[in-house]
Amino acid sequence: MIDFYNVSHRYSRGAGVYDLNFSVGRGEFVCVVGPSGAGKSTILKLIYMDEIPSTGKVVVNNYDSSMIEKNSIAYLRRRVGMIFQDFQLLEDRNVFDNVALALEVMHARKKEIKKRVLESLNSVGLGHRSQYYPQELSGGEQQRVSIARAIIKDPVVLLADEPTGNLDPVVANEILTLLKRINEKGTAVVMATHNYALIQNTPFRRIHIEHGQMVD
Repeated sequence: MIDFYNVSHRYSRGAGVYDLNFSVGRGEFVCVVGPSGAGKSTILKLIYMDEIPSTGKVVVNNYDSSMIEKNSIAYLRRRVGMIFQDFQLLEDRNVFDNVALALEVMHARKKEIKKRVLESLNSVGLGHRSQYYPQELSGGEQQRVSIARAIIKDPVVLLADEPTGNLDPVVANEILTLLKRINEKGTAVVMATHNYALIQNTPFRRIHIEHGQMVD
């Protein structure tokens, strides 16, 4: 479902990734591990096609980075969920409206939006917090809202960029458990993390990145 073919991507400042070749299958859970600055976020941006490779190509759910047109990237992103270390919630919108935004931009009907938002929030254990604002929530709860927003589109793959980086170890494990449950329902998960301790006892395949290159 995700294939990297001889992918290199360089930024003007010099950092980037080099000659990456790997695949992620449907329904797989893959951890991209490595120290800060290793290139993990770049890999996720290449999957999301927020960046296009300097050389080589990335194929995601049959969308080919070497041929894709700009207006097609929006359609790709409808099938890709994204969660971030800093949550990226809108402070002036409550939980319901933050999650609903993902469907509003797709011009879904109001009745469908309401139903799916409540289902998504209930699935992350926050149905009772729908009218709260982000600043009224804990960090773990804000990340759950971010996950609800990402999965409401029923993505084929969920990308998680250091999703536990701002959370204490107990809450980090709760978020990892939630991602496991989402994966068990058939959604592929690609999680970038520098927290080796978090994933050391998991069965998930790991792609180890250092200085922009795969080392394991």
